[in-house]
Amino acid sequence: MAAKTVTFDPIACCSPVRADVLDEEQAVVLAHSFAALADPIRLRLLSYIAAADAEEVCACDLVEPSGRSQPTVSHHMKILVDAGLVDREKRGLWVWYRLVPSRLDALRTALG
Repeated sequence: MAAKTVTFDPIACCSPVRADVLDEEQAVVLAHSFAALADPIRLRLLSYIAAADAEEVCACDLVEPSGRSQPTVSHHMKILVDAGLVDREKRGLWVWYRLVPSRLDALRTALG
């Protein structure tokens, strides 16, 4: 059997690099956000907040639907806050969470 000859055609195999390549800082921020979403419970918590009728959700309302204890919910919410995906505001004994639309838009854009 004869050896097959392969020729390299740079035009056929290589597409140009997009003009809007992420810089180092953008890549770090996006990676941190995607890492925060790489856990099923955090994805569910984020979806509870996104689906809420109000623009914000009390931490007390995240415990039952998530099926996790309050300390576990708080831990996961801290990760989402640190990633910039949600904001929080303490009022009395409870913490209220709301989405950060600009960060979610940045994730959508990076995936788009």
